[in-house]
Amino acid sequence: MKVLVIEDDRSTADYVVGGLKEEGHDPDHAASGPIGLELACTREYDALVVDRMLPGLDGLSIVRALRSSGRDAPVIFLTSVSGLDDRVEGLEAGADDYLVKPFAFSELMARLNALARRSPLRREETVLRVGELEMNLIARTVKREGREIDLQPREFRLLEYMMRNRGRVLTRTMLLERVWDFHFDPKTNVVETHVSRLRSKVDRPFAGEMIRTIRGSGYVLNVPA
Repeated sequence: MKVLVIEDDRSTADYVVGGLKEEGHDPDHAASGPIGLELACTREYDALVVDRMLPGLDGLSIVRALRSSGRDAPVIFLTSVSGLDDRVEGLEAGADDYLVKPFAFSELMARLNALARRSPLRREETVLRVGELEMNLIARTVKREGREIDLQPREFRLLEYMMRNRGRVLTRTMLLERVWDFHFDPKTNVVETHVSRLRSKVDRPFAGEMIRTIRGSGYVLNVPA
């Protein structure tokens, strides 16, 4: 699962994030309410683990904002308050479950798994959008600013992965594994070549660069500055 942990207490955050990684999941961490809300609104997550009390923006406000915007990823609240009224308030705001601190990671994991079994974590997406860039997964078409872009199958798959991970730096290894299904380094410039071709179609005919190279790290796709 792709999980967002919004927690300002460093020891609790390290405990949860470390446990999720050990279980084979892919966690992101935000240490404040505004950063957490920004991540939750700009990336796709299978579940969120949210502290009630956060600097800048509290957990209740984050969940209400997400639900009002139509985002329905399951949310588990972490709280040091165990009163009935507080639990009811959190659930009515849109949370799916509650866990009182201190807690065992095994219980948190059990609750996440229960939410995963309850219903599909993600709605099946048919259209991906990043700014003026639009990909129709059914028709297999790509448009930017309404102009259709002709892509080869591997270019389409590469762009799809980048759009699903907008704003996230994608390393060469990640692209080889997820786009080419290589779990070894083929010692070729296949990634660089395809990214260059993709740029020539997605970026160069338009104003504003969407695919950027992060020197020494990888590539990132985002709305042009």
